[in-house]
Amino acid sequence: MPICLISVPPTVRYELLALALIGTVSSTVFLALVLVAARRFRQSVLQNPHAAQKVPPAQLPPVTILKPVCGLEPQLESNLASFFELDYPEYEIVFGCRTADDPALAVITTLRARYPKVPVRIVCAGYPVWPNAKVFSLDRMIACASNHYFVISDSDILVTPDFLRNIVSPLLDPQVGLVTCLYSGTPNDDFWSRMEALGMSVEMPSGVLVAELLEGMKFALGAGIATRRDVIDRVGGFASISDYCADDFILGKRIAESGYAVVLSHQIVSHVLIGQGFLQTFRTQLRWMQSTRFSRPKGHLGTVLTFAMPFGLLGMFSAFSLEQWWAGLALIAWACLNRVTQAIAVGWGVIRDRQALRLCWIYPLRDLLGFFVWVTSYFCGSEFSWRGEQYRFSEDGRFIPLSRGYTIPQAAPADPQSSLVGKTSI
Repeated sequence: MPICLISVPPTVRYELLALALIGTVSSTVFLALVLVAARRFRQSVLQNPHAAQKVPPAQLPPVTILKPVCGLEPQLESNLASFFELDYPEYEIVFGCRTADDPALAVITTLRARYPKVPVRIVCAGYPVWPNAKVFSLDRMIACASNHYFVISDSDILVTPDFLRNIVSPLLDPQVGLVTCLYSGTPNDDFWSRMEALGMSVEMPSGVLVAELLEGMKFALGAGIATRRDVIDRVGGFASISDYCADDFILGKRIAESGYAVVLSHQIVSHVLIGQGFLQTFRTQLRWMQSTRFSRPKGHLGTVLTFAMPFGLLGMFSAFSLEQWWAGLALIAWACLNRVTQAIAVGWGVIRDRQALRLCWIYPLRDLLGFFVWVTSYFCGSEFSWRGEQYRFSEDGRFIPLSRGYTIPQAAPADPQSSLVGKTSI
């Protein structure tokens, strides 16, 4: 009998076993939804795998890629270079940074020389006066954009040459206001980076696919967002999301609420991770969990029912304490099989991530770590650190910078050019 349950009355042990069974059922239901959603996604890809390639080049609109940067990151040059090598008729790249001495600009200068045919603009946005510094830069960058169609992507994203064609084509339908895409995790050479990458390739897309299955796309993912200027203007510009940490999620939500369709593209991009070690990886995961806790409190609470390993372990220990040995072994074995199946079905079946297939046996541990982060999110308060600055979440999901002053704009400027501050080089 486990030491921790020796002094627990038998009635309580039965109650713990009942709780474990409830969690096992709920996580199994979630797995079933994941499998249905994954199959649905794969079938939609196979039914028309080259839809974007059928669009004549003359019908593809000129696009501006908005690419915020902040310092050096692993594989930054190769990440950014992939956006210079896109198979697309006409596009430009607008890079945004805070100051002219940002080390990322040296990498951009090298790439400009290597790819002289790709138009590049650099916007130094200056000191951010909005809570979200990235959104503040995006607002300055969009003022320099020459085109009506935009693609927003983070600096740690690696894409294939067909990325732009695939993510922009659905926007030719005026009813579509935003297109977004899933991403896989590309780890560094350390164990905790691989664990985080597994979460990106399995846990994150599982939640997205189930959400799309049950209610359609009502949000966006920051790895890749395509939209139009008229859509951004209709939701109040970037000013409307200036005080949210999950700015990509909120942007998609606002656009969906405005009556536009939000489309999940078949395109998959790569999110290149930094080797951070356990503590920093845990803090990164915790910040995401905190953001979800404050922006979607009910959904965050319900997330507990999607975990399998905590209930499997609870079932094993409580069954063992009642001398139900086979029941305990069955519960923990099913929990492990549940998570391995999810890793294979989503990580490989949808994302096509070979490491998710190769390391599927580790995913039960990733599930257990995710549960631990979820529990911690309820005890760590509302403050967090991001890119060297301190912030605090408010009850409605907004966040407040504690280490600098800020303002919250009430509406987007009527004239986009009036929002441009700082230096711009072309």
